[in-house]
Amino acid sequence: MPDPKGASPALAQWFAAKSSHPDALIFFRMGDFYELFFHDAEAAADVLDIALTARGTHGGAPVAMCGVPVASAEVYLARLIRAGFRVAIAEQMEDPRVPRAAKTPIHRAVVRLVTPGTLLEDGLLEANRPNRLLALAAQAGEIGAASLDISTGDFRTTCFSPEELPARLAEFDPAEILAQETIPLGDFAPRRAPVDAAPPSAGAARRHIAEAFAVANLDAFGTFSDAETVAAALALAYVRETQAGALPHLGQPVPEGRRGTMLIDAATRASLDILRSRDGGARYTLFSAVQRTVTAAGARHLAEWLASPLTRLAPILARQAAWAWLLEEPKRAEDLRAAIKAAPDLARALARLSLGRALPRDLAAVRDALAAASAAASLLDPVSERLPALLADIHTALRPAPALAARLRRALAETLPARLEEGGVIAPGFDAALDEARHLRDQTRQVIAALQSDLAARYGVPGLKIRHHAQLGYVIEVSATAVAKLTACPDLVLRQGMANGARFTSGALADLDRRINEAAAAAMARERALYEGLIAEARGVAEDLAACATALARLDVVLAAATLAASGAWCRPVMSEDTAFRITAGRHPVVEAALAGAARFVPNDCDLSPERRVLLLTGPNMAGKSTYLRQNALAAILAQAGLPVPAAAAEIGLVDKLFSRVGAADDLARGQSTFMVEMTETAAILHQAGPNSLIVIDEIGRGTATLDGLAIAWAVLEALHTTIRARCIFATHFHELSRLTGELPRLSPHTMRVVEHKGSVVFLHEVIAGVAGRSWGVHVARLAGVPRPVVRRAAEVLAALERRAAGLTVDAELPLFAAAENAKAEAARPTPPASPALAALAEIDPDRLSPKEALEILYRMREMLAQEGPSGGR
Repeated sequence: MPDPKGASPALAQWFAAKSSHPDALIFFRMGDFYELFFHDAEAAADVLDIALTARGTHGGAPVAMCGVPVASAEVYLARLIRAGFRVAIAEQMEDPRVPRAAKTPIHRAVVRLVTPGTLLEDGLLEANRPNRLLALAAQAGEIGAASLDISTGDFRTTCFSPEELPARLAEFDPAEILAQETIPLGDFAPRRAPVDAAPPSAGAARRHIAEAFAVANLDAFGTFSDAETVAAALALAYVRETQAGALPHLGQPVPEGRRGTMLIDAATRASLDILRSRDGGARYTLFSAVQRTVTAAGARHLAEWLASPLTRLAPILARQAAWAWLLEEPKRAEDLRAAIKAAPDLARALARLSLGRALPRDLAAVRDALAAASAAASLLDPVSERLPALLADIHTALRPAPALAARLRRALAETLPARLEEGGVIAPGFDAALDEARHLRDQTRQVIAALQSDLAARYGVPGLKIRHHAQLGYVIEVSATAVAKLTACPDLVLRQGMANGARFTSGALADLDRRINEAAAAAMARERALYEGLIAEARGVAEDLAACATALARLDVVLAAATLAASGAWCRPVMSEDTAFRITAGRHPVVEAALAGAARFVPNDCDLSPERRVLLLTGPNMAGKSTYLRQNALAAILAQAGLPVPAAAAEIGLVDKLFSRVGAADDLARGQSTFMVEMTETAAILHQAGPNSLIVIDEIGRGTATLDGLAIAWAVLEALHTTIRARCIFATHFHELSRLTGELPRLSPHTMRVVEHKGSVVFLHEVIAGVAGRSWGVHVARLAGVPRPVVRRAAEVLAALERRAAGLTVDAELPLFAAAENAKAEAARPTPPASPALAALAEIDPDRLSPKEALEILYRMREMLAQEGPSGGR
C-alpha cells in the first residue's frame, strides 16, 4: 500500500479504511459511485472489465482509480466475490446536501465487509442453496464446527473426530471457512478466511455466546462441547466484524453433538452427483431429479436433506409419515402447494430487516409469506387432530404474528418501489398525516382551488383569487370593490395595495405556503418513520417469523415428496436399524429423468442381505454396471433423507457411511494419476468403512498391469467380505474373481445380461445371477466408432489370445496365488534322458578346431540328433 503521508483529506479516509481491512477491496462512496483506488482499482478493473483511469496525484504519481455506480453495485460485488475478493463498503455517513460549517470532507466509515460467507442480498446469493459460514476449532482431540447462514439465521454446531473432517467439509460445502492454519482443509483450503486472533477459551466463548443471545448461560439451548462452543464464538465474532459490530437475526444455536448424519466423503459426493454434477453444473444431479418444491426456501431445505441423510430412525420415519399422510390427501396437498407457491423467501428477508438493510420488497415478503402461511394453516385446521407429528409442528408455526400480518396488509402499497427514497411504499389511507403531506405535494392546484372556493364563499367575494407572489408567497387578490370588505375581516392582513385592488394574507395562507414548500420532505420523513416502525414490529417477532419460515420450507419439501411418490413409481422404503438392503425394481433417478420418455429405463433388483452382502458384478462396458452401482447408493441417500425411493419396494437398514468409487479420474493439479487417485480412494474405504456401511466399487485395479490389478482387486474383495463385512457392490472386469464364490460364502456373483444377434451385441441392461462369459470389449469399440480395420484386427488378435489361453488352468491364469501348486508340478515332472549329442558337444574345445574339423563335427552331431528323435535333449 502506498505511504498515506501527504494524502488529501478524502484519500486519508481511504487509507484509514484500507489499514483496517488490508485484505479487502475498498468500495469508497463518492456521490453516486463507489470508487476504488491504487492497487484495488487495478485489480477490480481487470476482473470487472471496466475502465481504469487516474484521479489526481499522490506521492508524485497518478492515483489509479475506477468506479461502479451505487445503483448497480450488487452486480459488480457478485463478480468480485466469485473471483475470490472480499470487499469493504465505506459509506458517506453525512448528507452531502446539508451545509457544513467548514470545508471538511464528508465523514465516511466502513459499514460492512462483504465476504463469501456473509452475503445477504438476493443478487449475491443462490436462491436454491444455503450460503454457509463454517467455523472450526480443535479441542481435546476433536473438531468443533459451527455452521452459520446469516442469510437465513440458521445456526448449528456439531463435533467429530479429525479423521472425519474431509467428509464433513464436503457435507457442509461452506462458502467460507474460519480455521487456524493448524487445521488442514485439503481441497477446501482456498475458502479459508484470514483469521488473525487466537480462538477464545471455552469459558470466554460461552460468555460471548450467552451475551449475543441475551441469556444467562447456554444450558437453555442444549449441551455444547468445548470445541463446539469455541467454534460458535469464532463464527459470531467474525459476523460482528463483517457487519460493523451488528448481528443479524440468528436462530438459537442448535447443538448436534456427534452429528447423526451419514458420512459421505468428497469423492463419493462427486461420484454420485448429489447436489452438483462432476462438471459443477446443477442439471443432471440427484437434486434436480427429485426437485418438486415450489419455493426457493423449500429447495434449500431439500438440498440440506439430500446433503445430510440421517442415521437416526425416528426423524426419518417422521419425515416419511408426513409425506405419506399428504399422499392420502391429494386434494388438500394440491391446495397447500398452491397456497405456499406465492410465499416469498421470508428467512432471507428477515435477515436483511434485522441488519437495517431492508428494501421495501423485504417488508412485502414478510406480508406475503404470512398470508401464504395463514392460507396453509387454514387448510390444515380441519384435520389438525390427525396430523402426523412433523405436520403438526409445521401447522403450529404457521400463524406467528397475526397483528403484524394485518398491519402490513393495510400499510403496504400493492405495488412497491425498489427503494424507499422513491416514495409510494405506504398505502394511501393508512396514515392521515402522510396522506395530507402527499396531498399537498401532489395536488397543489386542487388544494389551492378548493381553498379559493371556500374563502370566496366565506367572505362573499366571488372574484377572490389565490395567487403565488415571489416575495409574499401565497396571497389573496381582490378587486378594488372588495378591498374595504376584506380589510374589515380580523383574520386577514393587508400586505400590498394595487391600482385595481389589493393583496391580503392570513395565518391559514402562510401555513399553506409553508406546508406546500415542506410537503415533499414531510411526506418522505413521515413515510420513512412509518416504514421503520413496521420494520421494528417485524423485528419484535423475529423468532416467530423465523419459525414460520422454517415451517413453510419443511411443508414445501414434504409436499414435494408426496408429489414425487404420487406417480406410483416411487415407494416408501421400509427402514430398520439392522443391515438389510433389498431393492425391488430400482431405478437411477437422474438417468431416468434424462431419458425423459425417449427410452424406457430398465429397473433392477438388488439384494445385499446379510447372507449375501457382497454382490460381485461382471459384464461389459456400456451394459449399465456404473448406473446400477450409483442407483443403489442414491437409494440409500434418498431413504435416509426421509424421501421416496425410485423402486417398486425397498428395505434398507441404516447406513452409517457411504462410499462410492465409480469413475475415478486423474488429478493433474496434485500430480496424481488415475491409478493413484483410485488407490487413495480405495485406501480411504478400507480404513473407514464398517459393518453398517454401504460401498459401491467399480473396476478396482484397472489402471495398472493386469496381474497387479487382479491381485489388488482380489485382496480388496476379500477384505470387504471377510474383514470389514460391509454391504458392497463390487463391479469388475476380472471375471476370475467369480471363482472366489466357493471361498467367500457371502459373495453373490451377478452379471449384466447381454445378447449376441447376427454378429452384433445387444445390451439389455438387466442384472442377473451368474458370471459374464466374455468382456465384449471389441464390440464396444465398434459401437464407439473405432475404424473397421482396427476393429477387425482387434478381433483377430483376441481370437488368437483366447486360443492360446484355452489350455491354461485357473492357477496358470493366477500365478500370484498358485506359487505352491507350480512348485509341486515342477518337482513331479520326470527328468528327461541324457542326450549323446549334447554330451559330445560338451567335450569339444572349439578354440582348437580348424574350420574343416568344426564342419565335420556339426554334420556328425546332426546325425546323432536325428537318431535321438524329436524329444531328445529336452
